[in-house]
Amino acid sequence: MIIITRILVFILLGLVSLVKAQEFQGVATYKTHRAFDIKMDSTKMNDAMQKQMMEMMKKQFQKTYLLTFDKHLSLYQQEAELGKPQVGGGIQMSLGNSGSDIFYKNIKEKNYIDHKETMGKKFLIKDSIVEIEWQLESDTKHIGEYLCFKATYTKEIPKEKYSFSNVKEDKEKSEVDEAIEVRTVTAWYTPQIPVSNGPAKYQGLPGLILEIHDGDLTIICSKIVINPDDKITIEQPDKGKEVTQSEYDIIMDKKMKEMLERYAPRSGANDGAIHISIGG
Repeated sequence: MIIITRILVFILLGLVSLVKAQEFQGVATYKTHRAFDIKMDSTKMNDAMQKQMMEMMKKQFQKTYLLTFDKHLSLYQQEAELGKPQVGGGIQMSLGNSGSDIFYKNIKEKNYIDHKETMGKKFLIKDSIVEIEWQLESDTKHIGEYLCFKATYTKEIPKEKYSFSNVKEDKEKSEVDEAIEVRTVTAWYTPQIPVSNGPAKYQGLPGLILEIHDGDLTIICSKIVINPDDKITIEQPDKGKEVTQSEYDIIMDKKMKEMLERYAPRSGANDGAIHISIGG
């Protein structure tokens, strides 16, 4: 009851201080980091190459995103970068999105459109927003000038790891090691910005989400501009092959397996394959 009362007070304060204008808009900058585990054969790759590889991988998992939002709509998009990191020999590394991906949400209509460019093809993933069963906690902390409250929820996810190793062995192992991980996701949100939104697919709290901890993924808001001088226009992406989320997941799983089979070393070979494990 105390938590609810405090949240209501901050919501009212936020409404009074921020929603005086007819239109309420904002731009939030988020820094993301995803932990990874990479194992390389030191007999096939010298120290300098290993160091360069690690630096490239590190950059791939540190990104900056902009969340452009109003009361009901939002666009979440990666900030422009200078180019893809390269490893020795001119080989480009590109993990995750292409930098041109756009995540559009309509929290009023409870749907989203995820525009992705993957392996040279554009997709429009259209689906409904899945309601998150948040548990509101009593913990508080400040992120910048904003007082934030803690919220958590648990989810079950399959333990999946892709590796450039022997595909046959991976398949045999996966039949034995299939398991479900129960994960607690933690969010920090501020009722001082009264929008039920946040980065990526996170939303559904009584205030803007400024920080997320989800397994190996960390997202932290570093800057917020409310009602910027230049009016914001939020338009949904409309170019690409339309698919549902489940259809896209099936396509990507098939493509990943094809890539692993293509680049995996032959059975019994020991050619310094790189093993990459990425947290979900």
